[in-house]
Amino acid sequence: MHFCKQTSARLTVDLAAIRRNHAWLAECVRGAECAAVVKADAYGLGVREIASSLADRVQTFFVAQPEEGCQLRRLLPDKRIFVLHGFLTGQPETMVEHGLIPVLNSLEQVRQWRAFCHGEGRDHPAALQFDTGMSRFGVSKDDLRAEVLRGLKPVLVMSHLACADQPDDPANREQLQRFLAMSAVFPDVPRSLAASSGIFLGADYHFEMVRPGIALYGIPPHGESCPLVPAIGLEAQILQVRTVEAGGSIGYGLTYRAERPRRVATVGIGYADGIFRSFARDGALWWGDRRLPVLGRISMDSLSIDVTELPDEVAREGVWLTLIGPQQDIATMAECVGTIGYEVLTSLGYRFDRFYNGSCR
Repeated sequence: MHFCKQTSARLTVDLAAIRRNHAWLAECVRGAECAAVVKADAYGLGVREIASSLADRVQTFFVAQPEEGCQLRRLLPDKRIFVLHGFLTGQPETMVEHGLIPVLNSLEQVRQWRAFCHGEGRDHPAALQFDTGMSRFGVSKDDLRAEVLRGLKPVLVMSHLACADQPDDPANREQLQRFLAMSAVFPDVPRSLAASSGIFLGADYHFEMVRPGIALYGIPPHGESCPLVPAIGLEAQILQVRTVEAGGSIGYGLTYRAERPRRVATVGIGYADGIFRSFARDGALWWGDRRLPVLGRISMDSLSIDVTELPDEVAREGVWLTLIGPQQDIATMAECVGTIGYEVLTSLGYRFDRFYNGSCR
């Protein structure tokens, strides 16, 4: 594999693994459509490459914002694209102009959409979201009595689970029951409740469509062991190696002091590239199965690691080390910094080279 060595860090995305993950998820929900959520530039990994790689097996895609929908429409002219935030106030025509399907989240959005469709003389497709307990997006149970909803013919009704990553939380079953009751107001309309974690709650939550996002990249919910294949790798290059004598300090604030002589490598990746400063607490890079702990604070463009135990031929400038890989997956990194895999993925920067099945972008 040839890499374009333009920067000191490189991200690899295994498109074949993403396709296998989607196929496995689709098998899990056999009988329901398995869509794909590619919002936020496919969770920061590149919507152009990822959506294109799924286009032969996915008919329906979800994004969050209208602009994301417009971008995706240019890539995929023949697919169904739902916009989770619906349209911006006063701009419903954007949906029709770009062939997008808004998810209507409030009575005001419903009013604007129906007025626009009336003016056009036709019913353009739209989805309707229910608030089943998350208090974020969607019309409420009381809203369902509103006059403006009478005669509405959505192509999909949907909601979102607040605690799907906690399978034993009673809120999941409570939301399911609310969703069943609210969707009964629109009989024979396809339903969607489960995103990535919701798929693993079982068939009761699958309905006619599921919406996996982060699971496509091989990140299972709540640490479950399952056949999902990790699709992301992240490496960074050693830029300099030095010996720090006993008593020497490292990094901003001089927070690390060596108790004995250490060989220290400066690696070309930092918080501007999505490596959280809190990764310094217990974080490490890897060379094969050798764990190389972070020393001192994470800088904007670099971090320091202990390479004392590495052979001289490895602990040298130009050597690539692993941040995300077999020894340290995204879930492990997220746990180390006290966050979730979603935030790790979407925080990854754009300064390093990106490779998709061996091709450099």
